[in-house]
Amino acid sequence: MSLFFDDLAVGTRFESGTTTLDAAAIREFAARYDPQPFHLDDAAARTTLFGGLAASGWHTAAVTMRLLVESVPIAGGLIGAGNDISWPRPTRPGDVLRVVTDVVEMTPSASRPDRGRVVMRSETLNQNGEVVQILLARLVVPRRAP
Repeated sequence: MSLFFDDLAVGTRFESGTTTLDAAAIREFAARYDPQPFHLDDAAARTTLFGGLAASGWHTAAVTMRLLVESVPIAGGLIGAGNDISWPRPTRPGDVLRVVTDVVEMTPSASRPDRGRVVMRSETLNQNGEVVQILLARLVVPRRAP
């Protein structure tokens, strides 16, 4: 079932399934997209502020996106119009991630009656319930045809 702007309300909540990150996946992503020592080598990472191997924030963001696509069934897809992202703690090998998303703001478009702007706040949590990423996403969401 796809949801339209008209199906949502401030306070609507979505919860994703889970996915586990292992050290090999962290290193593979880092080698390709964010080749820094604290993402590639545990011994080198122990000498940094991370104190051990940590996933790239962009890896956490990519995993979050996958979980969002699977759990937030917006008609036409998740069309971004900007976002704010932060990583309050690192994602570690063995972390089991899940995403909890809340609709926090809705604004119908004044110039385009076929859509609206929805702001969603997503927290990516590890298996201990600790927040590893916060995403505030502004989305363009279609309205139902009259």
